[in-house]
Amino acid sequence: MACPAKNFMNVRVAQVSTVKDAARLISATGADPCSVAAMASKAVARAVYIESIDNRAANIIKQEMLSLGGEAAVSKDVSVFKKAVSDVAVFGTLRQLGLLTDKLSRQPFGLKLTAAAVVRTLCNYESVNFSFCCGSRKLAMGSRPLVMGILNVTPDSFSDGGKFDDPKRAVEHAFSMLEQGADFIDVGGESTRPGARPVSPKEEIRRIVPVISAITRRAKALVSVDTYKPDVARAALDAGACIVNDITGLRHGNGAMARVVNRYKAGTIIMHMQGTPRTMQKSPHYRDVAGDIIKFLNERIAFAGQNGIGAEQILVDPGIGFGKTLEHNCAILRRLAEFKVTGRPIVVGASRKSFLGAILAGAPADKRRDGSIASALAAYAGGACVLRVHDVKETVQALAVAAAIYAH
Repeated sequence: MACPAKNFMNVRVAQVSTVKDAARLISATGADPCSVAAMASKAVARAVYIESIDNRAANIIKQEMLSLGGEAAVSKDVSVFKKAVSDVAVFGTLRQLGLLTDKLSRQPFGLKLTAAAVVRTLCNYESVNFSFCCGSRKLAMGSRPLVMGILNVTPDSFSDGGKFDDPKRAVEHAFSMLEQGADFIDVGGESTRPGARPVSPKEEIRRIVPVISAITRRAKALVSVDTYKPDVARAALDAGACIVNDITGLRHGNGAMARVVNRYKAGTIIMHMQGTPRTMQKSPHYRDVAGDIIKFLNERIAFAGQNGIGAEQILVDPGIGFGKTLEHNCAILRRLAEFKVTGRPIVVGASRKSFLGAILAGAPADKRRDGSIASALAAYAGGACVLRVHDVKETVQALAVAAAIYAH
């Protein structure tokens, strides 16, 4: 047996990103169990960004956070008492942020509303388990990653256009994906690749309804319809679909899609897209890609609620590849955890997209499987609940390993 080195002391840095991580670490020391929860909230830090608040309110936040031992960054205009609005970046432990919001709730200049928004945002961010309602079905989400198999019944999709535009082949492929472990089948009748031209609702319905009907007649499969057109969504829901995957975030048709989702009590995926499929890749620009998209998703969730759609009916999708550059797409995946502040399960669809081809030395769509799996794993590590993919079997296996690694 080797002798220990003289004066050796083992010191390490522990990875703590959640209260659960902190509680486990504190418990390992043999600390009094009654003190674990109190100490854990002091061990986890968060950075909270608040947009466009009165400079007087920003000054109060700055001073209160400093008094608690935290920090807050404000515009230089705040220190000279200039009448304006500015953003505030607040840095502190969960314990400090809790004390801050308690203090702010008794302050003027709209700080009571600010405090409530911060509390709500932090609660959303910490959420890991969700309920998702779609028609008569209710799913628990968060305990494991779910897989949505892509079924394009189109002649011109970027990855597999024409392979499944025959209804019989499409249905066979759907059941193959279900056997491979897909939790959902997402059926699309119009290509939304960059530069794609729209098709008529009548043609889209002709393509998708026989396929959806055949799938749902033979199995209790969860089927979503990838469309932004209310008439198409209505036909798909009548045929047995229970989720509407809308790339426009319920913006098309002046609220008509929201009314369809409400009427059928369907689930809906609210996605972000800058521009339209024909224009979205023409110089997309963001002030802050994650911040801008989160603001859009929160606004669309509020719009859905105003139109009778419950929060439990909503999934959110940052829209990888829809009006984003390579750098934007990578930033979204790198910062995906930030999207948890919406309070709803996150869907990511990066499978075979062109940014992967750009990373992989120009690999064509059918040669991007491994890159697609890598992006799915990155998305899951960042908090995604649903991965929308072409290669179901391989992705299911990779996610099973990832889920085992991250389970604790």
